[in-house]
Amino acid sequence: MADGMQAQRPTLLVLASTYPRWEGDPEPGFVHELAKRLVEHFHVVVVGPHAPGALTQEVIDGVEIHRYRYAPVGLQTLVNNGGIVTNLRRSRWKLSLVPGFLLAQLWCAWRLVNTRKVDLIHAHWLIPQGLLAAILRRLPGRKVPFVATSHGTDLYSLRARPMQILKRWVVSEAAAVTVVSTAMHEELLRIGADVGKASVQPMGVDLATRFTPDRGVPRSNDEILFVGRLVKVKGLRYLIDAMPEILRLHPHAVLTIVGFGPERQALQGQAERLSLADRVRFVGAVPQAELPALYRRAAVFVAPFVESACGGREGLGLVCVEAAGCECPVVVSDTPAVRDVFGEREALFVKPGNVKELAAAIASRLGSKGAGPVAVPSKLLQRFDWREVANRYAKILAALGP
Repeated sequence: MADGMQAQRPTLLVLASTYPRWEGDPEPGFVHELAKRLVEHFHVVVVGPHAPGALTQEVIDGVEIHRYRYAPVGLQTLVNNGGIVTNLRRSRWKLSLVPGFLLAQLWCAWRLVNTRKVDLIHAHWLIPQGLLAAILRRLPGRKVPFVATSHGTDLYSLRARPMQILKRWVVSEAAAVTVVSTAMHEELLRIGADVGKASVQPMGVDLATRFTPDRGVPRSNDEILFVGRLVKVKGLRYLIDAMPEILRLHPHAVLTIVGFGPERQALQGQAERLSLADRVRFVGAVPQAELPALYRRAAVFVAPFVESACGGREGLGLVCVEAAGCECPVVVSDTPAVRDVFGEREALFVKPGNVKELAAAIASRLGSKGAGPVAVPSKLLQRFDWREVANRYAKILAALGP
């Protein structure tokens, strides 16, 4: 019976660069979170890059995963610990990995399209996965319609004219395009892409069973929480710069930093120069299952997003939704993407990169007179809970299928 049901489901091929290397991997897992929720509608097959310590093939949560090798195993460092764009900027030699990365994914995808009778493709990121999906339609074999989803970095960065031309071509070739925020829809329009086939469809957060409030857990008066990759667009250096003023206003404050990335060493050095070693705690990566406890106990969650010099910025900032789901007060940079998530009463907004304003806002949320728990806005549940998100994506994909 199960085999019969599987045979009846269309086969969906998911192309991604960021994907969990194993169960419990701290790397961002939103592509898998969506994929596993689409299993009831499709036979989901994922093609993503291999990494040291990962299997080349396995099934997780009903999702069939194929990881392609694009270099000797020890050199497969293009994707993880910061993302492709960040890794290329920090280590120019990794440009030599790009041709192998692209060709290996293209070959693996083409082989599966033609041997597994793939019906649909979901390409996460316009560049490179959307580009590869568009190229597949020009190669001999099956011509499969695809949906391209942009998560931010691919759209806001890579601003050279040839890249803009490629993005427009990907959009023109796609059967449908999704972006995760209204600000990104406007960016598509700015670069001259066809927005007629584009819709705003964010990724999700498990607001039903994981990121939920627990008012039985006492909330700290002193703990400031940051969760995210340690990369420049997260703005963490401004939060560390704000700590001396926060400590002047609230002497018992402590900052807990959860995450990993290429900026960690520089940020630790910054904290030491400011004599904050005992007030700023770098705890590294934390499994998703352990994050709710941190959100439930913190006095305030801070997301000090900024725009990088090359135009990179946060696509949406789902960590803010995770915090809100646990009723943790949120202080966040006033950016278009975040305005897509919160209204004035649901978060405290500060000007990006303004250290003095950031310190004052955070200090106002500390102490026994801090904000206390903030009820989860119903619009967050309707828009960001994974069940709702997966249903919307299933409808978009099914409309293109056989």
